[in-house]
Amino acid sequence: MSERPPISPRSPRAALEPEQLPPPPKRSDRARNPLVIIGNAIITLVLVLMIGAGGIYVYGKQKIEAAGPLQDDKVVNIPQRAGLGDIAEILQREGVIENNRWVFIGSVLALKARADLKPGEYSFQKEASLRDVIGTIVEGKVVQHAVTIPEGLTSEQIVARLTDNNILTGSLREIPREGTLLPETYKFPRGTPREQVINRMQQAQKRVLSEVWERRNPEIPVKSPEQLVTLASIVEKETSKPDERSRVSAVFVNRLQKKMRLQSDPTIIYGLVGGKGTLGRQIKRSEIQQPSPYNTYVIDGLPPGPIANPGRASLEAAANPARTRDLYFVADGSGGHAFSDSYDQHLKNVAKLRALERQTQNDTIEPAEDTPPTATVAPDANASVPSPAPVTRPSKNSGASKKRNGAAPAAAGQD
Repeated sequence: MSERPPISPRSPRAALEPEQLPPPPKRSDRARNPLVIIGNAIITLVLVLMIGAGGIYVYGKQKIEAAGPLQDDKVVNIPQRAGLGDIAEILQREGVIENNRWVFIGSVLALKARADLKPGEYSFQKEASLRDVIGTIVEGKVVQHAVTIPEGLTSEQIVARLTDNNILTGSLREIPREGTLLPETYKFPRGTPREQVINRMQQAQKRVLSEVWERRNPEIPVKSPEQLVTLASIVEKETSKPDERSRVSAVFVNRLQKKMRLQSDPTIIYGLVGGKGTLGRQIKRSEIQQPSPYNTYVIDGLPPGPIANPGRASLEAAANPARTRDLYFVADGSGGHAFSDSYDQHLKNVAKLRALERQTQNDTIEPAEDTPPTATVAPDANASVPSPAPVTRPSKNSGASKKRNGAAPAAAGQD
């Protein structure tokens, strides 16, 4: 075992003095090179920026995907020519985004979506995130408003409805030709031009008519799709019950085949008022006998054109009527009709309705003033004024609570 060298004694003064440390090693000339210094600074800056960018990315991702402040679903309108700042202000005011709109602006810029923001009416879901809000506006998922056109309206009445609809814009240059519009429920965004609505309805009618015409019964006495629309429009105005359409159609088809006049009251009304649709009073006896291209009590066969815009169901019924021999129909007192193929049976059906009316006379709703009571068909279909007493049945499209039998009247309103 080696012995430690003896420690030489130090004087008390020397013991109090600090020990001399060895000098630090000298830096190499390479470390003092300016390029190395600049390089180190750049690397340090890049690292700092990367760490900062990563932090910003994580923070931004959290903000974009976090639940928004909306407590309930809400519809917001973004007007035309609204800039990014305007959109942010609208969304902030409506409570779709948080009070700091700069977060929304920054998110849009980060997603490179500024040029893709579209005006329109949007529905934002409850607690929609910034990503959801921006995605909805970029994709143009505007709110679709339902525009419902009931079956049996005239083109003039349809134009009036579209004019009164404040969801639509623009004016209509002219009233479309009768029977060229398909009644249905359509969906459009706010601000859709009315001309565009009309064009869509016309295209839909052409498509449906083509389909129905191809599937028609070849034995029906109509020569063209236009005549089919005319027949369907009469069927549409004559019944309000879907399950009766094909049978009402059969009555008119059978009468056409037998060269009997159709004697439909709605055709008289259309001949008197045209596209206005309602007469506003009872039909007068003199009007039943009054010559008119649309008065099917006077003319043979179909009128020269449709008297309304029929729906798909009535077009189908006209193209494929029920296989019956019915020539007459009258109200049955329950909202439907009693059909018959003989005049004697028809008179019995009329008598039943008259008896029911007498029993419920005190509770019967007074007939509306625009259409008179319904009546029966005479054995001689070409007779101008048949003899049986009038009967009533519900109206579908004439604007009255009751309307006349489409087959023929017995006693109209007196002059």
